[in-house]
Amino acid sequence: MLLKQATLEGIRRGDITLAFRRWQRPTVKAGTGLRTAVGVVRIGVVEVVDEATLSEADARAAGYNDLGALTPDLRDGADRTLYRISFDGIEADNRLALREAADLSDADWHALAACFERWDSTVPGYFLSILRLIGQNPEVAAAVLAERLGVEKLKFKQDVRKLKEFGLTESLDVGYRLSPRGTAALEKLREHRL
Repeated sequence: MLLKQATLEGIRRGDITLAFRRWQRPTVKAGTGLRTAVGVVRIGVVEVVDEATLSEADARAAGYNDLGALTPDLRDGADRTLYRISFDGIEADNRLALREAADLSDADWHALAACFERWDSTVPGYFLSILRLIGQNPEVAAAVLAERLGVEKLKFKQDVRKLKEFGLTESLDVGYRLSPRGTAALEKLREHRL
């Protein structure tokens, strides 16, 4: 689920508490978090709604001036169902602080090393190659990096997200860069030749 910057700011202020989307099936689940540029948006209730029952209050809660402004943004589609998604606010994304934590404790190191061993079970050194490639090529498009590694772009992006979960990489407008933690982890991985 993509949210515009203005919508994210409205959620942060508490002005926007709802969104409406037409989906074949929901792309978010109640009780989960949606990582965004401003933090983790907490997803409340996700429920099917009949467009005919939408109110002016629903429109305002979704960041629109009135129902007339909301309705054109509701994508059409006979095979799609309209959902009302409520937001329970925004919380800090713990990966942001993690990125800056370049001093890896023994526990941090062992957890990372175990993940790399598990992830690299089919292609030894693959994730180290991703870290190395991003470190040498910051701000290079994912498609270019994926091609250099000989993998599909979608797979490459999924694998970079794994690294991002540990605070090792940062997404940029174009491409990625290593975080301070990622740089420290890469050095440690080189030392241990994992």
